[in-house]
Amino acid sequence: MSRGLLRNFAAVLAVLAVLLAGGCKLGPDYQRPDLKPPQTFRWQPDAEPGSLGDLGWWEIYHDPTLQALIREALDNNLDVRIAAARIDQARAALGSAHLQQLPQISARAGVERQRSSQFEIPPGAPPISNVFSVEGSLSYEFDFWGKYRRASEAARAELLASEFSKQDVVSSLVSGVATAYFTLLTFDEQLAITRHTLETRQKFVDLTRAQHERGTVSGLDVATAEAQLAVAQANIPDLERQVAQTEDQLSVLLGHNPDAVLRTANAPFEHISDNTPAPPAGLPSQLLQRRPDLRAAEQNLVAANAQVGVAKAALFPSITLTATGGNASTALSDLFSGPARTWSVGAGLLQPLLDSQRNLYQIDFADAQKREALLRYQKSVQIAFQEVSDALVARQKYAEFQQAQQAQVDAQQRADTIASARYRIGYSSYFNVIDADRDLFTSELTLSSAHLNTLLSLVQLYRALGGGWQFPQPTADAPAAAPPPVAATSATP
Repeated sequence: MSRGLLRNFAAVLAVLAVLLAGGCKLGPDYQRPDLKPPQTFRWQPDAEPGSLGDLGWWEIYHDPTLQALIREALDNNLDVRIAAARIDQARAALGSAHLQQLPQISARAGVERQRSSQFEIPPGAPPISNVFSVEGSLSYEFDFWGKYRRASEAARAELLASEFSKQDVVSSLVSGVATAYFTLLTFDEQLAITRHTLETRQKFVDLTRAQHERGTVSGLDVATAEAQLAVAQANIPDLERQVAQTEDQLSVLLGHNPDAVLRTANAPFEHISDNTPAPPAGLPSQLLQRRPDLRAAEQNLVAANAQVGVAKAALFPSITLTATGGNASTALSDLFSGPARTWSVGAGLLQPLLDSQRNLYQIDFADAQKREALLRYQKSVQIAFQEVSDALVARQKYAEFQQAQQAQVDAQQRADTIASARYRIGYSSYFNVIDADRDLFTSELTLSSAHLNTLLSLVQLYRALGGGWQFPQPTADAPAAAPPPVAATSATP
């Protein structure tokens, strides 16, 4: 292509770019829907700007072992990697959409040998000839209706949606690891309670058998003591099954094959104090900007809104400018000489006629997709408010239940001590001992479950408030903490 032609075509493109800057974009510009969030959450009427969801997960979960497990999960979990791959896909789609707005430039070189009919060539010309060519072409579609700009807008929103979706996956992963870890500790605690009860009941069986041999108790007392021992023994295999299955679940979250999970020997169970007030939930309006799933749903709505403009632009004519230039010669030595130059410049307008009805259906389709995205966004917001409200009431009521259950365990322990002492000196029946022991065992297991429910209510509240996707930022003075060594024992006996 000659330099003069290139300069002229560049000047034309510059003028068109100025016109394009003032060109229209068909379709509606995005406007955030008025969702009218409540002023406060139902179970926390005294709303404050600060929220538990603003904190990082390392500020919520202080157990070093749990922090190490969460870091390992964030590094190895396959769901997080899948979400990252989707971000790369969306980023590539956005780059491709941007390129559609730029001129398309291509180059071609070729050599051709051909034989022509002697009835078509001038007299004396050889029938066989060679053709050498070098050619460059440039084309540009004038985006006056904003089709490609709307497509880029949709692609950009889809990229943001994929990034927010990854944050939601991370938040869900942190919640899942914490839930599995606390559940595992609960099963460990219940196994310890059961084994302690088993030892106590075995001693009673031995004592009752000795008394039966001396004739001081009946065989019914012996059979009853043996039955209560069997109840505790039967509880152990079921708890061991639940421990193993929870370890398998946690292993997969960590990105490993199912295996035993090592944890610190005699790790203290991180209970929530009965009198701790409900953590702050913040303002409901802030939830829309904090929860990554809601932000992803809104970006899906933005993309659907932009696709309406793409569909409307397809109804209007497309204007394309093209230019080609190069050299062609029958002799390779003359290929780059002046007489071998070739060029062409053209403009085209394409107006869909037979496809116009199809394009109208595409507009209806895009409008329906936009309505669906809007309804999904509204539903996601309603569900988010419900989850926060449910987590707040769960935190409050589980804490109250735990407090009452602790009082019951304290009373049952006193009753069990009194019943055992009275039985040993012959002041009460063994059935009183059995009743006190059974009630104590049941109440201790119930208290352990209450501890778990109270703790998981905080995990669920933190997740519902949009926390858990944040990553710790290492400082210049203090690099990111490495996972602490886990010295310890598998819960699998």
